[in-house]
Amino acid sequence: MVRRPARRPPQQPSPGEESHPPLSDREKIVRAFFALLAEQAFEDIGYADIAARAGVPLAALRQEFGSKFPIVAAYVKAIDRKVLAGGEADMAEEPPRERLFDVLMRRLEAMAPDRAAIRSLMRSARRHPSLAFAFNALAVRSQQWMLTAANIDAAGPRGIVRAQGLALLFASVLRTFVRDEDEGLARTMAALDRALGRGQRWSGFLEDLCRIAPGGSVSRLCRRLRRDHRDRDVDRDLGEEALPF
Repeated sequence: MVRRPARRPPQQPSPGEESHPPLSDREKIVRAFFALLAEQAFEDIGYADIAARAGVPLAALRQEFGSKFPIVAAYVKAIDRKVLAGGEADMAEEPPRERLFDVLMRRLEAMAPDRAAIRSLMRSARRHPSLAFAFNALAVRSQQWMLTAANIDAAGPRGIVRAQGLALLFASVLRTFVRDEDEGLARTMAALDRALGRGQRWSGFLEDLCRIAPGGSVSRLCRRLRRDHRDRDVDRDLGEEALPF
């Protein structure tokens, strides 16, 4: 894989250069919740705290979200949409690994302002395995979209396995990302490059990861994944810090 130079952070518009529509209650709630996550654990944040930080009535919070987990899901969906809207046409002719690298770096750049909140969610997931598995379900769905954005097949059973493998690898990259204070995310880029290389070796998910067909190939795949999970400690990513981002 040819290494890319460190990316420049997206430039912010000057005051008066661009106007933005007012935030909806839903957007205010998501922003407020992630601001609170930077200060408190997921399990310690109350509904009144969220409503007060968002500046909305409790009734509006209840109207938009039934619990805290859907707020995280709404954040994930918003990140998905940012990534999907920001594709680069000049990547179409690049190899699959390059395309996926580009997609995931755009995702990480979109998440960069929320590093503290994501670090908080990682800690909560480590303390509460049920929360980690719920996050993982979001991760798989989200990574199916990322694979699709990279023009890699994410449909059917093999697509689900691809997405699960990518969710695990992305979780390992997040451990570097939440500690990477460099504006160009140089350490994160290197971690992502290593993770994608490891993914190619242990699962081949970029070169037909899951060739599901008669004749025992599923069993062979499972044996291979279990062996490589032991070799690479991928299990730890799901059990401790798997996140949907």
